[in-house]
Amino acid sequence: MKLAQELRVGNVIKFNNDAYVILRTEYNRGGRNAATVRLKLKNLLIGNNTEQVYKADEKIDVIVLERKEVSYSYFADPMYVFMDAEYAQYEVEKENMGDALNFLEDGLACEVVFYDGRAISVELPSSVVREIVYTEPAVRGDTSGKVLKPAKINTGFEVQVPAFCEIGDKIEIDTASGEYRNRVKG
Repeated sequence: MKLAQELRVGNVIKFNNDAYVILRTEYNRGGRNAATVRLKLKNLLIGNNTEQVYKADEKIDVIVLERKEVSYSYFADPMYVFMDAEYAQYEVEKENMGDALNFLEDGLACEVVFYDGRAISVELPSSVVREIVYTEPAVRGDTSGKVLKPAKINTGFEVQVPAFCEIGDKIEIDTASGEYRNRVKG
């Protein structure tokens, strides 16, 4: 149990006998009234969103989810299949994959998150290295400030890269923001 004011984005709580992940927290200190915490929640199993207001000192059940190290195997419409070190397979529905689809590649090491024995989502490493498969050539003389241009990686995801990046370059991409980090040698 945690106090409502101690909850953070990403925590999973029990609400109406279902598991909800916290998408946003907003702490409000009233004048005479007690302080409140407004939470934007997403149901882990169904996927619908809701908002809830709690008193700041109210106790709330926090759920600890099980995680397992896996690697991506293949896509079997509408499920993405992952395999752990003991060759056990886990399926995650396409709508639960979120932004992970932008970076998913065969053999990618990641974590599958479970709730009540069911795989509900995938967490990628903080960054991935991908090869640029298409980008426009840089414009000569355009060197004022931080000049960026669009580049596509093999999954079809488009990322903004510096003008010096070319087709065939390997780049590191932040999986949380989808932004270019740096160019990788070799």
